Amino acid sequence: MSKYVLVTSGVCSSLGKGVASSAIGSLLECSGLKVAMMKCDPYINVDAGNISPYQHGEVYVTEDGAETDLDLGNFSRFTNVKITDDDCLTIGKVYESVIRNERAGKYNGRTVQVIPHITDEIKRCIRHVGTSTGADVIIVEIGGTVGDIEAVPYLEAMRQLIRETGKGNAISIHLTLIPVITGGELKSKPTQNSVKQLQQVGIQPDFLICRCEGEVEEGMKKKISRFCNVQSDGVFVSPDIKKSIYELPVIFHDQGLDSKLLAKLGLENKSTDISQWTDFLKKLDTPSRKVCIGMVGKKDYLDNCYKSVQESLFHAAVTGNNAELTIKKIDAETIEKTSDLKEFFAGVDGIVVPGNYGQRGFMGLLASVKYARENNIPYLGIDLGMQIMAIDTARSLCGWEDADTTEFIHNTTHPVICLPEEQPGPSDGVMKLGASEVLVEKDTKLWEVYRSESIIERHRSKYTFDRRYAADMTGNGLSISAKSASDGQTEAFEWKNHPWGIGVQYHPEFVSRPANPHPLFNSFIKAAIDSQK
Repeated sequence: MSKYVLVTSGVCSSLGKGVASSAIGSLLECSGLKVAMMKCDPYINVDAGNISPYQHGEVYVTEDGAETDLDLGNFSRFTNVKITDDDCLTIGKVYESVIRNERAGKYNGRTVQVIPHITDEIKRCIRHVGTSTGADVIIVEIGGTVGDIEAVPYLEAMRQLIRETGKGNAISIHLTLIPVITGGELKSKPTQNSVKQLQQVGIQPDFLICRCEGEVEEGMKKKISRFCNVQSDGVFVSPDIKKSIYELPVIFHDQGLDSKLLAKLGLENKSTDISQWTDFLKKLDTPSRKVCIGMVGKKDYLDNCYKSVQESLFHAAVTGNNAELTIKKIDAETIEKTSDLKEFFAGVDGIVVPGNYGQRGFMGLLASVKYARENNIPYLGIDLGMQIMAIDTARSLCGWEDADTTEFIHNTTHPVICLPEEQPGPSDGVMKLGASEVLVEKDTKLWEVYRSESIIERHRSKYTFDRRYAADMTGNGLSISAKSASDGQTEAFEWKNHPWGIGVQYHPEFVSRPANPHPLFNSFIKAAIDSQK
């Protein structure tokens, strides 16, 4: 039977619960256990697909095509878990399932209520992850903050799960904040109050992880232990990281969190091999070169909007090229207001335009692509970043000033980017989500990256390049270097007479790992470093 680690948080949001859960999962894997990771989000949306990245960060796409919370991206980067749609549960998905069952008469006329029907569905979904994966331990992150009205059904389900599974089979880890007030004094009262709120719903945490700017003295830990009814060796600290979130597994291991957790779960306390993390951090601390990448996005974009892209660049810089990475955030809307782009891209070794939606900032993105092409700056375009390569070629080299995507201008006379159903030939008219086969053309830069004619990559796209314009693109130096195996749609472009300029329709950032960077990002960072010469 699988065992469960239930991770909650209190005091305030954005304490790093997803990263902490991921680090714990990694440590359990390093101890030889099979782990499954799950996120229970309290929002009513059925999935994260329609949520603005400004509110909730990027949408992470799983191999089976689920649009999920960005925390599942952290799960994937820290562990070897194969994330699926089952691993992302929203309260909207729970209610949708319960209402569907009610409409089908499966409750035999009983009144449908939060308890037991909603909580039973939550527990069913959690247990299903255990039975379907056969994992030794299921780590369940409960989104939101204790005290939020949205989190109540999840917390009640957790209370029931702990009681039903028995001592040692389901344990609670609570993440809280120890703020530093004026004068440098640490205050434990927010943690005390947060734990009391958790106790009020019937859950006594087994371990506490306290977020703090720095270290916490033993005296403070004992005080927290006493007031929160937690053993003194069950209080751990998650201090501010120095360089990277990948320091966290080592920090937790040095405090003995993994050994205490294994003992509490009644599992064999094997030695934990964290060499993958210490090796990565050693490379991080001893770079042999530097590289600066300009990332062009919408106005005042948050780091979480393009989280996976930034992490993939970081993996490729540290592990793949032994380099110190600097990402220069460039605002596409500000670029639109000037004709001289040199000041924006000063000191930049490479340019990235990640996936974007909406027309806002489009002209700035277009200008950035043109600047990279004309100035021989290594360029990587993802999704819209690839599509803009075709629009730039159509406008700048083919002379079609109105060339556009029908996502923005529906009646353009040169719709080089449009919906598949707007193009000749059969189309199912649905958004392409998840992993599918891509065929790479030989004798292209992309083939040199993969060294394979067939690759599997993840997608999240609806608009595609109209193949009627293929000859026009090729004739003006933009060649097609990959196509979809299923429908023949264009999957990649590259500039012929350019040091390194590749755009891909798929999303390679979703499969990059710290110790195993994606080859496309590896090659891009190498090209950016070579451009310095």
